Amino acid sequence: MSELQSRQRYALCVEYDGSAYNGWQIQPHAPSIQQALNEAISVVANEQVECTGAGRTDTGVHAAGQIVHFDSSGQRSLRSWLLGVNSNLPPDIAVIWVRPVSSEFHARFSAISRTYRYVILNRPVRSALERNRAWWVHAPLDLERMQAAANFLIGEHDFSAFRAASCQSHSAVRQMAELSVSRSGQNIIIYCRANAFLHHMVRNIVGSLVRVGKAEEKPEWMSYLLKAADRRVSGMTAPAAGLTLMEIGYPPGAFGAQPYTGNELRDT
Repeated sequence: MSELQSRQRYALCVEYDGSAYNGWQIQPHAPSIQQALNEAISVVANEQVECTGAGRTDTGVHAAGQIVHFDSSGQRSLRSWLLGVNSNLPPDIAVIWVRPVSSEFHARFSAISRTYRYVILNRPVRSALERNRAWWVHAPLDLERMQAAANFLIGEHDFSAFRAASCQSHSAVRQMAELSVSRSGQNIIIYCRANAFLHHMVRNIVGSLVRVGKAEEKPEWMSYLLKAADRRVSGMTAPAAGLTLMEIGYPPGAFGAQPYTGNELRDT
């Protein structure tokens, strides 16, 4: 009992470039973000630690705000956790902040929303620099048409038309709070925020929006897809490279203490 009482739960915010990994979840014979974090945290904790993430990103998908929790009996300062874990991680994974949390906090099940960003490079020629961070679409895309189509998906719907065949979720009903389409230079930026997402849901939505942007379908086609609830009639699955998990939303007070970000090391 005393050993259980001495264990502390911590939350981490993690960013990563997913290009070299087979997604978040541990795989038997392939590198994963979760495995790299487990190993780095275990070194600092001096014990075997297994972390839990808020979102199971796929192969090649990135994150700017993945939230992770783990339990440890290791007595370390927040500074030691932050700097120690980062020093044991590969260059394409970094912990942004760390904070102690209640044992009731759960990175996945306590979350009330997820926000993803998808980037489309919309220009005639491909990019060498953004090949792992954006989907290159050379044909001109009409943003007004894409946003009009996106508006049909706002609210609570059955998103069966946008779920992967391998999706294991019991229900395809999700609450889409935001689906915006904007342009920044040569990039088209799509933000999706919902209570939760189905497997490949964002990428399948993006693939359908691109068909509308190319004028291959009318914006009203998205309404038809919702009613059809059939993945076979919607657009292609957009490449993983353009997708980034940006933020995980939690109820007010879910974290408790302020995070340790390393800024405390700066001279004031």
